[in-house]
Formats: sequence, C-alpha cells, structure tokens
Amino acid sequence: MTTCTLPERDRAPALAAAQPDVWAHLGDWLQRHQRTIHKTQWTVVAIYLVLLIVPVLRPLPDNAAYIWTNVTRFAQFAFWGIWWPFVILGTALVGRMWCGLLCPEGAITEYASSVGRARATPRWITWAGWPTVAFAITTIYGQMVSVYQYPLPTLLILGGSTVAAAAVGYLYGRNKRVWCRYLCPVSGVFALLAKLAPLHFHVDPEQWRQSQSAGCRPGPVNCAPLVPLKNMRGASACHMCGRCSGFRGAIRLARRSPNNEIVHVAGQTPKPWETILIVFGLMGLVVGAFQWSSSPFLISIKQWAAQNLISANVTWPLDTTAPWWVLTNYPLKNDVLTLLDGALLIAYIFAGALACGGAITLMLALATRSLGSWKAARFHHMAQALIPLAGAGVFLGLSALTVTQLRSDGIMLPYVSEARASILILATLWSATLCWKITGLYSDRTARRIAALAAFCGAMLPANAAWFVLFWVW
Repeated sequence: MTTCTLPERDRAPALAAAQPDVWAHLGDWLQRHQRTIHKTQWTVVAIYLVLLIVPVLRPLPDNAAYIWTNVTRFAQFAFWGIWWPFVILGTALVGRMWCGLLCPEGAITEYASSVGRARATPRWITWAGWPTVAFAITTIYGQMVSVYQYPLPTLLILGGSTVAAAAVGYLYGRNKRVWCRYLCPVSGVFALLAKLAPLHFHVDPEQWRQSQSAGCRPGPVNCAPLVPLKNMRGASACHMCGRCSGFRGAIRLARRSPNNEIVHVAGQTPKPWETILIVFGLMGLVVGAFQWSSSPFLISIKQWAAQNLISANVTWPLDTTAPWWVLTNYPLKNDVLTLLDGALLIAYIFAGALACGGAITLMLALATRSLGSWKAARFHHMAQALIPLAGAGVFLGLSALTVTQLRSDGIMLPYVSEARASILILATLWSATLCWKITGLYSDRTARRIAALAAFCGAMLPANAAWFVLFWVW
C-alpha cells in the first residue's frame, strides 16, 4: 500500500496533533509485516487442526489422565480453558486483534475467498440478526452435546463452523471475510467487547478530506472484514490487522478512553440486535448455559417430571436416548442424557434467558423513561452500558472451566473467589459509570439522571444475582 504526502501547508494542522507515537508505529509495523502475520495465521491453523482432529482419533481419557499426559485433555484445556476465556479478555483489552492476526477461521475463509467464485454477497447473508441467532444456537447446542467435555462435539461445532467459513469464503467476495463480518457465531460478542478496548485504528476525517483535495491516489487497501474505512468511527467491526495503517495519512493506531465508543459512538446508530445479544444473550442465555448443570432447581424439576411421567405410565422420555451429536451419550463414561434431560436442559436455559432478559429490559425501559419521553434510540444506547458486566460474566463462566480442569488435575488456583468477586464489582461499577455518562447526553437534570441510574442498577441485579448464586451458593 502506498500513502500520499500532502504539502506542508495542507497537512500541518492535522498532523501537528497526531504525531506518530509508539502505538502509531506499532500499527505501521503491522502494515509492513503482513507476510509475517500470514505465516503466523497459518501456524495457528495447523495447531488448531491438530488439536481438533487428533483427540477424535484417540480413546477417551480415563480418570488417570492429566492435561500434560493426554492429548485429549490437553486439547480440551487449550480450547476451553485457555483459548476462549482469554480471547474474550483480549478482545476487551486490545480490540479484535485475535480476529485480524490469529484466528484460524479468518485465515481459512479469506484464503478460500481468494481462490473462490467471488460472487456478490446475497442480501440474506447481510441480515443483522445472524450473529445473535448463531450465538444462541451454538450456545444451546454446545450444552446439549457437552462440547466442553468431549472431542467429538468440539470437532462438530468448531470444525463445522470452520467448514462453513471456508464454504462462504469460496462462494462470496474476493479476498474478503464475508463469514466473519456477517455469520460468525461469536462476531457479535467480539464486536461488543471491542467497544471497550483502549486501542483502535483512528480515522481523521479532516486529514482524509485534505488527502482527497490534494488529488492523492493511494493504492487500495484490502479491508477483509468489509469495513468502510472512511466512515469508521469505532473498533466494533475492525479486525485490527493493520493493513490500513497510514492510509491517506489519516488512519493510525491510537489510544482512546475505554468509555469513548459506548458513550459517544454507540448511540449514533441504534442496533436492536446488539441489545438482544447483550440483554437476552450474554446476560440471560449464557447464565443459564453455565448454571444448569449445577442447579438444584433443575434436579427438583426433573424428579417431579419423572414422578408424574411414571404415574402416567409414560416412561419413554426417561429411557430414550439420542446419538451423541444430538444429546450427550457416552455410556462408558456414565454420561448420558435422556430425552427428558435434554428437554429440561433447553427449557431451563430458555427460561433463564427470558427471566433475566425480561427483568433487565423492564429496568432499562424505566431508566430510559426516567430521562424524558420514550425514545427507542436512547433505550438501545442505555443497553450498551451493560457491555462491561455482560463481558465479565462470559469471561467468568468460561474461566470457571479453566479452574475446574486444573482442579481435576490437582492444581488449586489461589484467591479464585476473591478474583471473581472483584471482577463482578469492577464490571458493575464500570457499567454504572457508563450509564451515568450516557444520561448526561440526554438530560441536564440531576434528579432525572439519578433516577435513570437507579433503574439501571436494577437492570444489573439479575445477572449479578445469578453469578453470585452459581459461584457462592451452589
């Protein structure tokens, strides 16, 4: 990629306030070393495929297997104990660099796009609801087949996603990541968490305009995730790959306040599907997905249902099982779900999502109304303030797998309870701070802002209570 150099008289005002710093140099380094990044990506692809396929060819580990002695245990720990929780954390800290620099699916779908048919992306693919729907389906299905415990479900879900990414890349776009932009089951989650990142590629509109006025014609930038660079105002869709760094002298990697995008950018274009993902997905569905296996309520409901079925001489839901790819079915491990188990599992997760999500929605609506007449855009903006708490919940749920797997091998991590409590408290305070800043955009009356903040704190209560019950009661 080439950049334009404007005459000093045209560029001095814009560049005086944007002299290159360590972050800008890092962005430029990424732009210059794309070949190294590609090699790194394909190394990750190779490791990913080994960890995905080899465990399926091995017998299931027995009780004497450890993470460091058994490839299956190691792979499960790598995927669910290290990869996912720390990708979630990393996205909140440095944006979607995982997507742009390391993700195996991203590399595969972009390569497939480079050799594929290059068809135009159909409208049905660009439907805004796909990331939310795909996330919900993947979350529930993963619980049905015990994806965290066994290699076959891991291969089916992760491998199936990879095959779909390759197919979409082969069919649509040219050197693009259509899958990542519109269909990836976790792209919606990453897009939300990236709004918190203190790093982003900043676009200077004035410098861009000056570059165009000066007649600069820089070489094209291949933005694989299809971000309109000129109008990019946040980190939500950006994959942080660095390809656009220095373009027209207007794009650079820079620091920013972690509050900036949610407070000043997220409210400009309301996105209802993001609200659904935050409220009913991350703060509802995810809680139920991590809770159900420990819930005494589910055990009581199952016993009640079983007794009533037996009394009615209907025993087939208690006896009938399904293949492993429908419901968990590993008799040798004494781990089998019947149709009744599966139905109650799904019902519990949905009920949790509706209960938590419904309560949060009502309190968010009250917070919105407290600031004045009802405006849907304001409601969706207020929901964005929940992102720190929602992201913290996902991280805590996934990191619980890390703790459990290490504990099963005799490794006891210290201060786990204290760390969990600290994360929840800090995330709650962060969300409350974001809410307070957002209310200042819509009202200058302190009483209204306090009322809105109080209602917003009520919206945070269901998720906090659910995590408290999971970690400290059950």
